[in-house]
Order: sequence, then structure tokens, then C-alpha cells
Amino acid sequence: MGFFTDTSVCIGCKACEVACKEWNLVPEDGLELTAMSYDNTGSLGASTWRHVAFVEQNKPLGGQQAHQPHEDLDVLALAAQGSATPVADAAITPTTPGTPTPDGRTELRWLMASDVCKHCTHAACLDVCPTGALFRTEFGTVVVQQDVCNGCGYCVPACPYGVIEQREGDGRAWKCTLCYDRLGAGQEPACAKACPTDSIQFGPLDELRERAAERLARLHETGVPDARLYGADPDDGVGGNGAFFLLLDEPEVYGLPPDPQVTTRDLPRMWRHAGAAALTLLGGVAAVCTLTHRRSR
Repeated sequence: MGFFTDTSVCIGCKACEVACKEWNLVPEDGLELTAMSYDNTGSLGASTWRHVAFVEQNKPLGGQQAHQPHEDLDVLALAAQGSATPVADAAITPTTPGTPTPDGRTELRWLMASDVCKHCTHAACLDVCPTGALFRTEFGTVVVQQDVCNGCGYCVPACPYGVIEQREGDGRAWKCTLCYDRLGAGQEPACAKACPTDSIQFGPLDELRERAAERLARLHETGVPDARLYGADPDDGVGGNGAFFLLLDEPEVYGLPPDPQVTTRDLPRMWRHAGAAALTLLGGVAAVCTLTHRRSR
């Protein structure tokens, strides 16, 4: 199970952030503007399990057409009725790059995206945890058990996305659990439940990947050539993500690494080399002991 986040229909409402905090009792994390546009959280962390990024770009719209106020209301009305497809089609319409907005501007667009822990298929945080506090659930997600975590912090630098963090004054590692308790009760995660435009979609990963591929093809057909999937490929550096995204620009624009790699990928080779070195050392010690014993005789 996992998330597919379609950033092309994200409206930046932050309902996901609020729902995540309310359900998981995540502490508030500042509530102050960070000088990063309307982004008041900045990045994922121990007290920010969902982070809505606001990216203001000085570039042509390139297929994204600004809505008149009444059009925005129509989109939200469709979302409130539970219709995902009309909202998705309404949010992106074919236009010629440089089409002026209602106030005459042609060089400004907003990109919004709700980021979360990626729940990697090959999760380095699992590899380095010495206590077993991090474990893979029956849903394929990665969860931290706070009552087992000893606060060593090994998982923090191991994460290729910089998601995991130790909470100040607590010391233990915290991150998104993909609402493990809700999944066990047959419910969808709180953030997906609260999203008014179905930007955050939850379900079996195979189905989500098919849906994402269809959505991507539709965007390309309607004049959004920069649209791309991020984290959906099982052959990437982390074996594919349990939370993947449809982006409208390069990953770096959203603060995501362009080519993430599992940070423990070299561990098997390192252990083999360490084992060979240990055997060589033991062989040398044995040889010295044998030689010494012969001389003493």
C-alpha cells in the first residue's frame, strides 16, 4: 500500500498537514512564515510529517492556465462531490506557453506539492537501526516504534531524502507512519482522507502506478511536457517508493534529490571486504604463532 501524490491538482490548502497533526498528535512546528513564499514549515522533520511546498516560478505557464475565481470554486465544488477525474481535468487545460493570466502577467506560475516519507522499498533506515525500532509493516510501509528507539540517530543520515529527524527535547526518531493504526482498522490515512482535490491518493501501489501513468499521458497530451513521475520506478536507486509523485518540473525544484540511492547499498561489499581482512589477519597471527612455536622448540 502507498501514496500517489498528483501535484498538478494540489491547491496548497494544507488540509493534509492539519489532518496529520490532529490524528497523530504531532506537535506544532512554528506556525511562522519562513520567507519561503507561503511555506511556514520549510521541510519534513520530527514534527512535520506532511510538508506542503510552495514554489513560485518566474517562467511561462507552459500548459497550466490560471483560473478565474469562479473556475476555482467550480473545481472545489467538484472535489467536494468526490469526483476526482473532473477536478484533475479542470486543473490542467491545454494552452499555449505564455498565455496571459487575467491580470496580464505571463511569466509566473505556482507549483504546490505535499511531501511525505517515501517508505522506500530498500530502506536504509531499516538497515542501520541497531534496536529494531524501525520495521516493515504488513502493508509494506516503514514505521518507527518510539518505545524501542534508543535515540542513537543512525537512521537520520541514512535516509537519502532527509525525512527522519530526532525530536528536540526527546531524542527519539520520528516520521510518517502512513497512519499504521488507521490501516489496521481498514481506514485510509488521515492526509488522503482530508485532501479536497484527491491530490493525495492511497491504495495498492500497482493500481496507483497504473493510474499515475494514465494521468501522466493525459497531461502530456494536453500540453504539459515537463510533467514526470518521481519515485514510481521499481528499478530506481531505492527500489521504488511507497509514496511517489507526479511533478510538473525537475525534482530539485521541489527540494527532492534527482537520483536518490539507498545509502547502505555498499554494506554487503564492505562486510565481505571486512571479512576477508579479518581472515587475512587471523591467518597472519596463526602463521606468526606457528613460527614462534617452532623456534621455541
